[in-house]
Amino acid sequence: MRPSRRKVVAGLSASAAASFLPAAARAEKKPVDVLLVLAVDVSRSIDEDEARLQRQGYRNAMGDPRVIQAIQSGTLGAIGVAYTEWASADYQRLVIPWTYIDGPETARAWVTALEQAPRVSMNWTSISGAIEHAMRVLEDAPFEGTRKVIDISGDGVNNSGAPVTLLRDLAVEAGITINGLPILNDRSPFGRPPTMPLDQYFQEFVIGGAGAFMIPADDFDAFQNAVLRKLIREISAAPDRRAFG
Repeated sequence: MRPSRRKVVAGLSASAAASFLPAAARAEKKPVDVLLVLAVDVSRSIDEDEARLQRQGYRNAMGDPRVIQAIQSGTLGAIGVAYTEWASADYQRLVIPWTYIDGPETARAWVTALEQAPRVSMNWTSISGAIEHAMRVLEDAPFEGTRKVIDISGDGVNNSGAPVTLLRDLAVEAGITINGLPILNDRSPFGRPPTMPLDQYFQEFVIGGAGAFMIPADDFDAFQNAVLRKLIREISAAPDRRAFG
């Protein structure tokens, strides 16, 4: 049975309330330009080679000089990043907790942590579960972000848990932006033809909030370039000028 909006809101409300308290009522937190949750699909539709390409894409992008430049060009010159992996409605995992990144050294440490983290693969695809989990991760952030962004990457539609639009709308109401990176492989979910192209699905049902955008990857080999473009745009909050191919 899918949870109702009331039940989902009730589950989030206790911890979410703290994020709306006046700044003086909260413990002092280190300020950053953006709080960014990278939420990465590890459902069974993604095989070992594809999982390796995903992580390699994030490692290479985070260490790229253009990403470092985007970070250091911000008002505060730093971002907070958390890396999570998700599959079914009952499986989300915080792989790398909140990390303060302000230059090459802290970026390299993050890259090393991701390289060493073990990977788990699970059944089903719950984008709604990923968004709900990411909202909780944002609530627990040890930094104070000027912006809050959830970055969803995956190769399938929501087929587990609550309706994805329910959680998307809750996140947007809380002032969170959800961006998307749909991976356009040629697999049909459970052998059934898709009802719409995945990039259209992400556009209509997944992304939302101030400045929300989507950058599709044509396949897993194109993932690294898509991640690089997406990170720079998310960090700088600037339009994608497609300055690199």
